[in-house]
Amino acid sequence: MNIVELRAQIAAWTDATDGEAMKSRDLILSLLDGTPEPFARHQFAPGHITATGMVLHPDQDAVLTVHHKRLDRWLLPGGHVEAGDTDIFAAAAREVLEETAAPLVDAVAPYIAGLDVHSIPGNAKEPYHLHHDVVIGFVAASEVLQVSEESCAVAWRRPDEFDAFGIPGNVRRAFAKRRVRL
Repeated sequence: MNIVELRAQIAAWTDATDGEAMKSRDLILSLLDGTPEPFARHQFAPGHITATGMVLHPDQDAVLTVHHKRLDRWLLPGGHVEAGDTDIFAAAAREVLEETAAPLVDAVAPYIAGLDVHSIPGNAKEPYHLHHDVVIGFVAASEVLQVSEESCAVAWRRPDEFDAFGIPGNVRRAFAKRRVRL
């Protein structure tokens, strides 16, 4: 993955209405500038970059969520960047496919939908650390989904369901500003 290209994409992203995302942008840029291995999942201080997919329902009125087993929360599909990922967009698409099998529309260009630095609780395998998450927007080609081993369930969630399922604020803000490039 080209760190210089990713840095330029993150630096160019802006949202004056979302102070939390702008603070996350600064933290991600600092990580990219300050460490030679920003994607290494064994780098716990200051954390590492992860890739997440904000997948819109084909009707674009709902977002794809997974009920994460370890964290016991409804989240967007995503995870660690791997050596074979060509860019952050490919990493997010791979994670979406692995976790949900949701087919993505090829004709819709993925885009940076949000940025979010958040904590991951420690466990027996790794200490508490931060995920410097780049949220990539996609559109699903169909509403067909599959549950992976990492999740308890997968589901499309509409805004009127966000409160009931504890959908995080960064997801709500990115969904509210969703855009599709055809």
